[in-house]
Amino acid sequence: MGDKKRDKSFEKIYSILKNSDGLSITDIVKKTKLSRSAIRTALAKLDGGEKVSVRKIGMAKVYSLNGRKRK
Repeated sequence: MGDKKRDKSFEKIYSILKNSDGLSITDIVKKTKLSRSAIRTALAKLDGGEKVSVRKIGMAKVYSLNGRKRK
């Protein structure tokens, strides 16, 4: 994936997470129409930068931005 395309994917995912209280990868796929692989890569980048937090709910992982108030 090219750098410009990767940056747009990253920005899309960041924007969606910024406007939510937490989403699973499946939810992010539905909202962005990106591949699961692209989403996992962007989430790994966000997680490495400590910009997202991950909660396990049953078998699902729910991703949200750090610093966001949760309900």
